[in-house]
This record gives sequence, structure tokens and C-alpha cells, in this order.
Amino acid sequence: MLVGLSQAAHGGEQRSLELENGERLGYELLTHPPDAHLLDAGLRLEPRSALNTAKLVMQSLAEGRLEDASLLSNAPKARYARLRESFEGWSEDDFRRTYARYFAPENRIVGEVAIDGHRLLMWHLRDTDHVAAFFLVDIDGRLLLDDVPNPTRASLRRVLEAYRNGKALEK
Repeated sequence: MLVGLSQAAHGGEQRSLELENGERLGYELLTHPPDAHLLDAGLRLEPRSALNTAKLVMQSLAEGRLEDASLLSNAPKARYARLRESFEGWSEDDFRRTYARYFAPENRIVGEVAIDGHRLLMWHLRDTDHVAAFFLVDIDGRLLLDDVPNPTRASLRRVLEAYRNGKALEK
């Protein structure tokens, strides 16, 4: 059962991935319009969709607001500690340069994968030709960063690896 799909997402195509042991991993692939990653200055974002949560996290990090980004996690204290340690000594320009680029027009959301109440949002950064990944989980109607290891997140990681490796993702 798939719940809480992003309102910005389209589709809902059932796909599967063949695992090394011959089992098949089923998931739903949702797509977004090419400009879905852009910020709308007049829109107040709420963490009710995978895309909105990812935008809120990137916007917070671009402004150096580690605590705000951490509060969008299902393990906020642990996320804050990791962020604080990782970004020690960073300037405002460092944060802006690193995270504001997510909203550049040449980037795009390449897909959102849904398995039950979990999501994987894949965001292509053209300047580095890298697909950034956001793992999220529905907690009481809010999609939060999933910082707690679990089997569904591990399955979403397999889908991400297959995408990054260019393996065909079957219908």
C-alpha cells in the first residue's frame, strides 16, 4: 500500500528491480515536471511531500541553518550532531555555494520512488553529474528525512544504486 504521495509528483508507474538473489523488488516510480526543483518565492513549503521536504532541507542548509534542517529528520538530534561536525568552520558563502545550487535551472528531479510510506527522491546536479538522494519516511502525515536504518530504506538504496549504475529498471 502506497500512502501520502507527493501532490507535485505525477504518474505512479509500477516498476521492479531484480536483485542478486533472483528476487524482485517492487516499487512505484513517480515523476516531476522539469522545473519542480525550483523555489517559488511566494510559496510557503510544508514537509507534506518528498520534494517539499528536500527543498526545505536544501534551503535551510543554503542559509546555514543546521538546526532547521535537522528538525526535518526522524532523528533530529543525531542529524544535528552530524551536520554540526561536518560543517565546522564553514562560512555563509560555503553553505550558499554548496546548497543553493540545488535550485539552479539546469538541475532536475529525476524521479521519486515509493515503497509503502517511504520515499527516495533523486535530484540530478548537472554541474557535478551526480544524483543526490533523499531518503524520507511518512511520520504522521509529514515526510521527514529517514535517518533510522530499516529494511525499506535499504531497498530504496538498492533502487538508487541501480539507477546510478545505469541498470534497466523494468516495469
